[in-house]
Amino acid sequence: MVFAVAMLCGIGLVAAPAANAATPNKADAAAGWLARQMTDGERFEADFGGQKFPDQGLTIDAIFAFAAAGVSDTNAGKAITWLAKPEITTGYVGSGTEAYAGAHAKLLLAAQIRGKNPASFGGVDLKAGLLSLLTPSGRFSDRSEYGDYSNAFSQSLALLALDRTPAGAPASAVTFLAGAQCADGGFPLNFGEATCTSDVDATAMAVQALRATGDAVNAREGTSWLVTKQHANGGFGVGANAPNANSTGLAAEALAGHRPAAAVKAREFLRSLQTGCTGAEADRGAIAYDATGLNPSTAPRATAQAILGLARVPLSDLQGGGRPQAPVLACP
Repeated sequence: MVFAVAMLCGIGLVAAPAANAATPNKADAAAGWLARQMTDGERFEADFGGQKFPDQGLTIDAIFAFAAAGVSDTNAGKAITWLAKPEITTGYVGSGTEAYAGAHAKLLLAAQIRGKNPASFGGVDLKAGLLSLLTPSGRFSDRSEYGDYSNAFSQSLALLALDRTPAGAPASAVTFLAGAQCADGGFPLNFGEATCTSDVDATAMAVQALRATGDAVNAREGTSWLVTKQHANGGFGVGANAPNANSTGLAAEALAGHRPAAAVKAREFLRSLQTGCTGAEADRGAIAYDATGLNPSTAPRATAQAILGLARVPLSDLQGGGRPQAPVLACP
């Protein structure tokens, strides 16, 4: 009746802002919680002794998580706009004589997922900048007076991002990553060490990158090693440490579609760490780092990486443009 009267009187109705939809989907609820933790709905910040600094890396993790779940797209759009501010971009990838391989690769992938032009992102050509860090060995290395901190994450993200470009990932870079494989089939976090020690997180990233770039054999060997490191409760940890959500999220993402039984167990572990309807309303959907309980300082990153495993979308297939709302967990 109100609508009819308004139309007859020639006045329009202003729709009230849509409330965040309730969802029983655990990945969607986690992504909704994550979005509500962002400062101004657009970014994450790191706190060092009470002083706040931009956390571009965690903000990009959130963009990946939102794309995987297909929700919180409004926040993802705000996040990529914030990342494209010149001071935020260069503060992350480096400027002048400083240039960081992992940051170039991760931001390039985020720009691609959000449909932005990586050739002019925050005043930086991300693809050209990344390729300038490709060494003759095929390794992407930092150019920095502080040392080279590039690792298997840097290399894997570079392959995943460049594989989306018309020229694809350089063959030498694919060969370098494959050549870093340890004798047991896993991949090390750091390259060139005297003893090759396989790492769960590094292997989960490497197998995704190698699959995307066509090296199915080494990716399959890495996946087989990964399964051997799964704990009885379905989780994955770092070395001999107890399972955690970050490692398990990455591993579950790498296992999905390739080792389904192991992937299901990993997702069950992740759900066991998620705050449900018995928890505080503000915490519902959040995923704790480990079984010790929800810690506000670690939960955002744990939730972001856990979503990748819950949503079962590989990094190579992430695309933006999901539902705009940040859902809340449906509770009775």
